[in-house]
Amino acid sequence: MSVKKLDLKGLPCPQPALKMTIEALAMKPGDILEAVADCPTFETDIRGWCGRSKKALLWIKPDGTAKRCQVRI
Repeated sequence: MSVKKLDLKGLPCPQPALKMTIEALAMKPGDILEAVADCPTFETDIRGWCGRSKKALLWIKPDGTAKRCQVRI
């Protein structure tokens, strides 16, 4: 299992979710994708993305003015 970290701060929606989709396609099942973004709808977008793509949202929490999450691929 590997952990891939993405800094998506400064990207407007829906770019953070799109970048996570691209990265997830190159990862193996069980890998962890950790992302941080300051898009105002990031939490809602990632919860929806996880549901649609059958990924497990492990956690999402504030990180200064951004939100940080971990998703199991």
